[in-house]
Amino acid sequence: MGEAKDTHISLGKATMLVEAQAITDASHKLGAEFTQAVEAITEMSNSGKKLIFCGIGKSGHIARKLSTTFMSAGISCIFLHASEAIHGDLGIYKPGDVTILLSKSGSSEEIVRILPIIKGFKSTVIAILGRLESPIGAAADIVLDASVDKEGDTLNLLPTASASVALALGDALASAVIHAKGFTSEEFARYHPGGQLGRNLLLTVGDVMHKLDKIACLTAKHTLKDAVLGMTEFPLGAACIVDDNNTLIGILTDGDIRRLLSKKEVVLDLPLSECMTQNPLSVNSEILLREALRIMEDRPSQISAIPVVEKSSHKLLGLIRVHDIHQTNFS
Repeated sequence: MGEAKDTHISLGKATMLVEAQAITDASHKLGAEFTQAVEAITEMSNSGKKLIFCGIGKSGHIARKLSTTFMSAGISCIFLHASEAIHGDLGIYKPGDVTILLSKSGSSEEIVRILPIIKGFKSTVIAILGRLESPIGAAADIVLDASVDKEGDTLNLLPTASASVALALGDALASAVIHAKGFTSEEFARYHPGGQLGRNLLLTVGDVMHKLDKIACLTAKHTLKDAVLGMTEFPLGAACIVDDNNTLIGILTDGDIRRLLSKKEVVLDLPLSECMTQNPLSVNSEILLREALRIMEDRPSQISAIPVVEKSSHKLLGLIRVHDIHQTNFS
Protein backbone atom coordinates (compact mmCIF):
# COMPACT_ATOMS: atom_id res chain seq x y z
CA MET A 1 0.00 0.00 0.00
CA GLY A 2 2.86 2.34 0.85
CA GLU A 3 4.55 1.70 -2.49
CA ALA A 4 1.30 2.49 -4.33
CA LYS A 5 0.97 5.79 -2.48
CA ASP A 6 4.55 6.70 -3.36
CA THR A 7 3.85 5.93 -7.01
CA HIS A 8 0.73 8.11 -7.01
CA ILE A 9 2.65 11.00 -5.50
CA SER A 10 5.61 10.65 -7.85
CA LEU A 11 3.33 10.54 -10.89
CA GLY A 12 1.42 13.55 -9.62
CA LYS A 13 4.64 15.50 -9.15
CA ALA A 14 5.90 14.45 -12.55
CA THR A 15 2.74 15.67 -14.25
CA MET A 16 2.91 19.03 -12.51
CA LEU A 17 6.58 19.45 -13.36
CA VAL A 18 5.92 18.69 -17.03
CA GLU A 19 3.16 21.34 -17.07
CA ALA A 20 5.35 23.87 -15.27
CA GLN A 21 8.19 23.29 -17.72
CA ALA A 22 5.81 23.62 -20.67
CA ILE A 23 4.64 27.00 -19.40
CA THR A 24 8.23 28.10 -18.86
CA ASP A 25 9.12 27.03 -22.40
CA ALA A 26 6.11 28.91 -23.78
CA SER A 27 7.15 32.07 -21.96
CA HIS A 28 10.48 32.00 -23.78
CA LYS A 29 8.66 31.97 -27.13
CA LEU A 30 6.84 35.26 -26.53
CA GLY A 31 7.80 37.87 -29.07
CA ALA A 32 6.45 40.54 -31.38
CA GLU A 33 3.21 38.63 -31.99
CA PHE A 34 2.38 38.83 -28.27
CA THR A 35 2.86 42.60 -28.31
CA GLN A 36 0.64 42.81 -31.40
CA ALA A 37 -2.08 40.83 -29.62
CA VAL A 38 -1.93 43.07 -26.53
CA GLU A 39 -2.12 46.21 -28.67
CA ALA A 40 -5.04 44.86 -30.73
CA ILE A 41 -7.05 43.98 -27.61
CA THR A 42 -6.23 47.29 -25.89
CA GLU A 43 -7.20 49.33 -28.95
CA MET A 44 -10.41 47.35 -29.30
CA SER A 45 -11.32 47.90 -25.65
CA ASN A 46 -10.56 51.62 -25.78
CA SER A 47 -12.80 51.99 -28.84
CA GLY A 48 -15.78 50.36 -27.16
CA LYS A 49 -15.64 47.09 -29.10
CA LYS A 50 -15.76 43.62 -27.59
CA LEU A 51 -13.50 40.60 -27.31
CA ILE A 52 -14.88 37.25 -28.45
CA PHE A 53 -13.37 33.96 -27.28
CA CYS A 54 -14.08 30.86 -29.31
CA GLY A 55 -13.17 27.21 -28.95
CA ILE A 56 -14.59 23.71 -28.71
CA GLY A 57 -13.98 20.76 -26.41
CA LYS A 58 -11.25 21.30 -23.81
CA SER A 59 -10.11 24.41 -25.67
CA GLY A 60 -13.66 25.71 -25.38
CA HIS A 61 -13.58 25.32 -21.60
CA ILE A 62 -10.33 27.29 -21.47
CA ALA A 63 -11.77 29.95 -23.77
CA ARG A 64 -14.81 30.32 -21.52
CA LYS A 65 -12.60 30.72 -18.46
CA LEU A 66 -10.42 33.31 -20.16
CA SER A 67 -13.46 35.32 -21.20
CA THR A 68 -14.42 35.66 -17.53
CA THR A 69 -10.86 36.73 -16.69
CA PHE A 70 -11.01 39.59 -19.18
CA MET A 71 -14.50 40.54 -18.00
CA SER A 72 -13.03 40.84 -14.50
CA ALA A 73 -10.84 43.58 -15.92
CA GLY A 74 -13.84 45.48 -17.27
CA ILE A 75 -13.27 44.41 -20.88
CA SER A 76 -16.46 43.76 -22.83
CA CYS A 77 -16.14 40.10 -23.61
CA ILE A 78 -18.15 37.02 -24.56
CA PHE A 79 -17.60 33.31 -25.15
CA LEU A 80 -18.80 31.92 -28.49
CA HIS A 81 -19.22 28.16 -28.78
CA ALA A 82 -17.81 27.10 -32.14
CA SER A 83 -20.64 24.65 -32.83
CA GLU A 84 -23.38 27.14 -31.98
CA ALA A 85 -21.75 29.91 -34.01
CA ILE A 86 -22.97 28.55 -37.34
CA HIS A 87 -26.55 28.39 -36.07
CA GLY A 88 -27.09 32.10 -35.47
CA ASP A 89 -24.71 33.04 -32.66
CA LEU A 90 -22.45 34.89 -35.10
CA GLY A 91 -24.94 37.74 -34.77
CA ILE A 92 -22.96 38.95 -31.78
CA TYR A 93 -20.26 40.31 -34.11
CA LYS A 94 -19.82 43.98 -34.87
CA PRO A 95 -17.06 45.40 -37.10
CA GLY A 96 -13.90 45.93 -35.10
CA ASP A 97 -14.48 43.18 -32.53
CA VAL A 98 -11.43 41.04 -31.79
CA THR A 99 -11.57 37.24 -31.78
CA ILE A 100 -9.33 34.90 -29.80
CA LEU A 101 -9.47 31.33 -31.09
CA LEU A 102 -8.14 28.40 -29.07
CA SER A 103 -7.30 25.06 -30.63
CA LYS A 104 -4.72 22.42 -29.76
CA SER A 105 -4.67 20.92 -33.26
CA GLY A 106 -5.13 24.17 -35.15
CA SER A 107 -7.60 22.38 -37.38
CA SER A 108 -10.80 22.13 -35.34
CA GLU A 109 -13.45 21.62 -38.02
CA GLU A 110 -16.06 23.88 -36.44
CA ILE A 111 -13.62 26.78 -36.14
CA VAL A 112 -12.23 26.31 -39.65
CA ARG A 113 -15.80 26.54 -41.02
CA ILE A 114 -16.59 29.86 -39.35
CA LEU A 115 -13.20 31.52 -39.88
CA PRO A 116 -14.09 33.06 -43.28
CA ILE A 117 -17.25 34.53 -41.77
CA ILE A 118 -15.37 35.95 -38.80
CA LYS A 119 -12.84 37.52 -41.15
CA GLY A 120 -15.75 38.98 -43.11
CA PHE A 121 -16.76 40.91 -39.98
CA LYS A 122 -13.35 42.65 -40.12
CA SER A 123 -12.44 41.02 -36.84
CA THR A 124 -8.77 40.78 -35.92
CA VAL A 125 -8.19 37.08 -35.22
CA ILE A 126 -5.72 36.04 -32.54
CA ALA A 127 -5.10 32.29 -32.38
CA ILE A 128 -3.64 30.38 -29.44
CA LEU A 129 -2.58 27.14 -31.09
CA GLY A 130 -0.83 23.91 -30.29
CA ARG A 131 0.19 23.56 -33.94
CA LEU A 132 1.28 26.64 -35.83
CA GLU A 133 1.40 25.04 -39.28
CA SER A 134 -2.34 24.50 -39.49
CA PRO A 135 -5.46 25.88 -41.22
CA ILE A 136 -6.31 28.14 -38.32
CA GLY A 137 -2.72 29.30 -38.02
CA ALA A 138 -2.66 30.19 -41.72
CA ALA A 139 -5.87 32.22 -41.51
CA ALA A 140 -5.26 34.06 -38.21
CA ASP A 141 -3.85 37.57 -38.08
CA ILE A 142 -1.78 36.89 -34.97
CA VAL A 143 -0.66 33.47 -33.76
CA LEU A 144 0.56 32.63 -30.26
CA ASP A 145 2.56 29.43 -29.90
CA ALA A 146 0.96 27.05 -27.37
CA SER A 147 2.75 23.95 -28.59
CA VAL A 148 4.25 21.51 -26.07
CA ASP A 149 6.88 18.80 -26.36
CA LYS A 150 4.75 16.33 -24.43
CA GLU A 151 1.66 16.09 -22.26
CA GLY A 152 1.86 15.50 -18.53
CA ASP A 153 0.17 12.09 -18.37
CA THR A 154 2.02 8.81 -18.76
CA LEU A 155 0.24 8.05 -22.04
CA ASN A 156 1.10 11.46 -23.51
CA LEU A 157 -2.52 11.76 -24.62
CA LEU A 158 -4.52 13.86 -22.17
CA PRO A 159 -4.54 17.63 -22.84
CA THR A 160 -2.70 18.47 -19.63
CA ALA A 161 0.43 20.47 -20.45
CA SER A 162 -1.16 21.85 -23.62
CA ALA A 163 -4.22 23.04 -21.70
CA SER A 164 -2.04 24.65 -19.03
CA VAL A 165 0.01 26.50 -21.65
CA ALA A 166 -3.09 27.78 -23.48
CA LEU A 167 -4.56 29.02 -20.21
CA ALA A 168 -1.27 30.62 -19.16
CA LEU A 169 -0.96 32.44 -22.49
CA GLY A 170 -4.47 33.82 -22.10
CA ASP A 171 -3.72 34.93 -18.55
CA ALA A 172 -0.50 36.56 -19.76
CA LEU A 173 -2.51 38.51 -22.34
CA ALA A 174 -4.96 39.64 -19.68
CA SER A 175 -2.16 40.78 -17.39
CA ALA A 176 -0.46 42.75 -20.14
CA VAL A 177 -3.72 44.32 -21.32
CA ILE A 178 -4.83 45.54 -17.89
CA HIS A 179 -1.37 47.07 -17.43
CA ALA A 180 -1.62 48.78 -20.82
CA LYS A 181 -5.05 50.14 -19.92
CA GLY A 182 -3.92 51.38 -16.52
CA PHE A 183 -6.57 49.25 -14.81
CA THR A 184 -6.72 49.89 -11.04
CA SER A 185 -7.73 47.82 -8.03
CA GLU A 186 -10.62 50.24 -7.46
CA GLU A 187 -11.92 49.51 -10.96
CA PHE A 188 -11.53 45.80 -10.27
CA ALA A 189 -13.70 46.18 -7.16
CA ARG A 190 -16.44 47.78 -9.24
CA TYR A 191 -16.84 44.54 -11.14
CA HIS A 192 -16.56 42.34 -8.03
CA PRO A 193 -18.80 43.98 -5.41
CA GLY A 194 -19.90 40.64 -3.96
CA GLY A 195 -16.47 39.06 -3.61
CA GLN A 196 -14.18 39.32 -0.62
CA LEU A 197 -11.60 41.34 -2.54
CA GLY A 198 -14.28 43.62 -3.91
CA ARG A 199 -15.70 44.28 -0.45
CA ASN A 200 -12.24 45.08 0.89
CA LEU A 201 -11.70 47.53 -1.95
CA LEU A 202 -15.08 49.24 -1.70
CA LEU A 203 -16.15 49.25 1.94
CA THR A 204 -14.66 51.39 4.67
CA VAL A 205 -14.01 50.57 8.30
CA GLY A 206 -17.02 52.70 9.21
CA ASP A 207 -19.28 50.44 7.14
CA VAL A 208 -18.30 47.35 9.10
CA MET A 209 -17.16 48.35 12.60
CA HIS A 210 -19.00 47.55 15.82
CA LYS A 211 -20.30 50.88 17.15
CA LEU A 212 -19.98 52.22 20.70
CA ASP A 213 -23.19 50.67 21.97
CA LYS A 214 -22.00 47.23 20.87
CA ILE A 215 -18.51 47.17 22.39
CA ALA A 216 -17.00 47.04 25.88
CA CYS A 217 -16.05 50.64 26.63
CA LEU A 218 -14.64 51.65 30.04
CA THR A 219 -12.49 54.28 31.77
CA ALA A 220 -9.10 53.86 33.39
CA LYS A 221 -10.81 53.96 36.83
CA HIS A 222 -12.75 50.78 36.14
CA THR A 223 -11.30 47.51 37.37
CA LEU A 224 -10.21 44.44 35.50
CA LYS A 225 -13.33 42.72 36.79
CA ASP A 226 -15.45 45.44 35.15
CA ALA A 227 -13.62 44.83 31.90
CA VAL A 228 -14.16 41.07 32.10
CA LEU A 229 -17.89 41.61 32.61
CA GLY A 230 -18.02 44.09 29.73
CA MET A 231 -16.12 41.77 27.42
CA THR A 232 -18.44 38.94 28.40
CA GLU A 233 -21.44 41.03 27.37
CA PHE A 234 -19.73 42.09 24.14
CA PRO A 235 -17.43 39.16 23.22
CA LEU A 236 -15.29 40.88 20.61
CA GLY A 237 -11.93 40.03 22.11
CA ALA A 238 -11.11 43.51 23.41
CA ALA A 239 -12.29 46.41 25.57
CA CYS A 240 -11.58 50.04 24.72
CA ILE A 241 -10.47 52.45 27.45
CA VAL A 242 -11.40 56.14 27.13
CA ASP A 243 -11.03 59.34 29.14
CA ASP A 244 -13.85 61.64 30.23
CA ASN A 245 -14.01 63.13 26.71
CA ASN A 246 -14.41 59.71 25.13
CA THR A 247 -10.91 59.93 23.68
CA LEU A 248 -9.19 56.57 23.27
CA ILE A 249 -6.35 56.10 25.75
CA GLY A 250 -5.94 52.32 25.91
CA ILE A 251 -7.08 48.85 25.01
CA LEU A 252 -7.40 45.58 26.90
CA THR A 253 -7.54 42.29 25.02
CA ASP A 254 -8.36 38.70 25.92
CA GLY A 255 -4.65 37.99 25.65
CA ASP A 256 -3.81 40.76 28.12
CA ILE A 257 -6.20 39.25 30.67
CA ARG A 258 -4.72 35.78 30.28
CA ARG A 259 -1.22 37.13 30.77
CA LEU A 260 -2.26 39.06 33.90
CA LEU A 261 -3.96 36.02 35.41
CA SER A 262 -0.87 33.90 34.82
CA LYS A 263 1.43 36.38 36.59
CA LYS A 264 -0.58 37.52 39.63
CA GLU A 265 -2.94 35.85 42.06
CA VAL A 266 -5.23 38.84 42.71
CA VAL A 267 -5.83 40.98 39.66
CA LEU A 268 -9.56 41.48 39.26
CA ASP A 269 -9.54 44.58 41.49
CA LEU A 270 -6.67 46.22 39.63
CA PRO A 271 -7.60 49.51 37.93
CA LEU A 272 -7.49 49.34 34.16
CA SER A 273 -4.84 52.06 34.18
CA GLU A 274 -2.45 49.32 35.38
CA CYS A 275 -3.69 46.65 32.94
CA MET A 276 -4.34 48.32 29.62
CA THR A 277 -2.03 48.90 26.69
CA GLN A 278 -1.67 52.68 26.50
CA ASN A 279 -1.88 54.66 23.26
CA PRO A 280 -2.93 51.62 21.24
CA LEU A 281 -2.85 51.31 17.50
CA SER A 282 -6.10 52.56 15.97
CA VAL A 283 -7.72 53.30 12.60
CA ASN A 284 -10.18 55.92 11.45
CA SER A 285 -13.57 55.07 10.03
CA GLU A 286 -12.84 56.42 6.54
CA ILE A 287 -10.08 54.04 5.48
CA LEU A 288 -10.83 51.05 3.27
CA LEU A 289 -11.09 47.58 4.74
CA ARG A 290 -8.00 46.43 2.82
CA GLU A 291 -5.93 49.17 4.49
CA ALA A 292 -7.26 48.22 7.94
CA LEU A 293 -6.40 44.60 7.23
CA ARG A 294 -2.89 45.59 6.20
CA ILE A 295 -2.40 47.57 9.41
CA MET A 296 -3.59 44.65 11.53
CA GLU A 297 -1.73 41.87 9.76
CA ASP A 298 1.39 43.44 8.20
CA ARG A 299 3.35 43.61 11.44
CA PRO A 300 5.60 41.32 13.51
CA SER A 301 2.81 40.64 16.00
CA GLN A 302 -0.59 40.53 14.33
CA ILE A 303 -3.62 41.96 16.11
CA SER A 304 -7.15 40.63 15.83
CA ALA A 305 -9.10 43.73 16.94
CA ILE A 306 -8.43 47.45 16.62
CA PRO A 307 -10.25 50.55 17.92
CA VAL A 308 -11.84 52.93 15.42
CA VAL A 309 -11.48 56.64 16.17
CA GLU A 310 -12.29 60.01 14.63
CA LYS A 311 -9.39 61.15 12.48
CA SER A 312 -8.95 64.57 14.09
CA SER A 313 -10.16 64.25 17.68
CA HIS A 314 -9.20 60.62 18.29
CA LYS A 315 -12.58 60.11 19.95
CA LEU A 316 -13.65 56.48 20.06
CA LEU A 317 -16.22 55.42 17.46
CA GLY A 318 -16.11 51.65 17.66
CA LEU A 319 -14.08 48.50 17.17
CA ILE A 320 -13.32 46.28 14.18
CA ARG A 321 -11.89 42.75 14.10
CA VAL A 322 -10.01 40.86 11.42
CA HIS A 323 -12.91 38.41 11.54
CA ASP A 324 -15.34 41.20 10.65
CA ILE A 325 -13.32 42.09 7.56
CA HIS A 326 -13.08 38.52 6.34
CA GLN A 327 -16.73 37.73 7.01
CA THR A 328 -18.33 40.91 5.70
CA ASN A 329 -21.20 40.31 3.28
CA PHE A 330 -23.69 42.60 1.66
CA SER A 331 -27.20 42.23 3.05
